[in-house]
Amino acid sequence: MDDSLFDKLQEFGGKLPKKFSILEDQIDVDLQLEYFKFSKKNKVDKDFNIDNIPDLKTDEISIEEKKKILVQLAKIDDPKAFRIIEEFTKTAPQELKNWTILALQESRILLESSLLDENQVFISTGLGGKNNMLRYFVVFVGENVSEFSDFQKKIISSEFEFALKKQNCEFEEIIFEENYAMLTTLIPFNVAFQNMFRAIIEECNQYGNFLSHNFIVTNVKKLTAKEITDFINNKLPEQNEIDSIDDIDLNTFDDDDE
Repeated sequence: MDDSLFDKLQEFGGKLPKKFSILEDQIDVDLQLEYFKFSKKNKVDKDFNIDNIPDLKTDEISIEEKKKILVQLAKIDDPKAFRIIEEFTKTAPQELKNWTILALQESRILLESSLLDENQVFISTGLGGKNNMLRYFVVFVGENVSEFSDFQKKIISSEFEFALKKQNCEFEEIIFEENYAMLTTLIPFNVAFQNMFRAIIEECNQYGNFLSHNFIVTNVKKLTAKEITDFINNKLPEQNEIDSIDDIDLNTFDDDDE
């Protein structure tokens, strides 16, 4: 699939708002889904009063009750509600840390939408993002290679850094295992990354055809060594790379969802 993610979003949503909000934190996709389902289910109680909510820091309130308070605060178009959530992010226990971050993001979008009088699209993936970029985890596999040589590692690193910079992507890290390389990078919406990765592989293969044309790309999570090895051994397609757009996990909501 050669379309950029921005084109794909336009395809799904028609004319999209100019303003996008991207979840920067890396939060497990299952937890995100749990939050959004819980948020839709728990509307703001009629007697809910910001000034009378219990102290979220106290241990006298259960975790479930704190979750409910947080999602209700996130639905209130009042800077005071945002500040309460923001303050709690500093001391939230580990089991509520990511839940609180999601509530803060929802609250921020609600306030910005109200101030700008424009619905916004919220995009969240398991690996997060920054500004107008999403984070991707990419795996490139050696072709008839049991272990990359130092020369091959240098070629891969330099070609990828050069190509990513040229496309205004942000290179984060590359880790080499015996016969595959794991790349983490931030990519803007308007970059057709499938084509970019194909071109980089072609450039690397000018030095000996040591990279497979098959590759794995996802923004859901960083794969474990076992998952990568199992995939290479059992599931790689014979001719074309993974259709990575299908691996993208997007959660969108705006004021109209409330």
